[in-house]
Amino acid sequence: MKIEKETLHKIAHLARLDIKPEEEAALIESMESVLSWMEQLNELDTTHVLPLTHIANEVNVMRQDEPKPQLDRQKALFNSPAEDAVYFRVPKVLE
Repeated sequence: MKIEKETLHKIAHLARLDIKPEEEAALIESMESVLSWMEQLNELDTTHVLPLTHIANEVNVMRQDEPKPQLDRQKALFNSPAEDAVYFRVPKVLE
């Protein structure tokens, strides 16, 4: 497939890319190479190939979400460098 400079600049604009004039020839050649490869893929017979939603058949193994005892507030605050009776005290970061 043949790519013209106007097409290259339109794609670059849509992708918010700044293309220098000395890069145009290499980019056009690269894009033509990719598009010709895609045209070769279109020649494959895929009539008996089922569409995939995932490439691999792997399934996540997840544990059940069950409530468990939480860390007691006093234990959580025990080793903190500074604390209010309820919260961790941290240095102010906003003006």
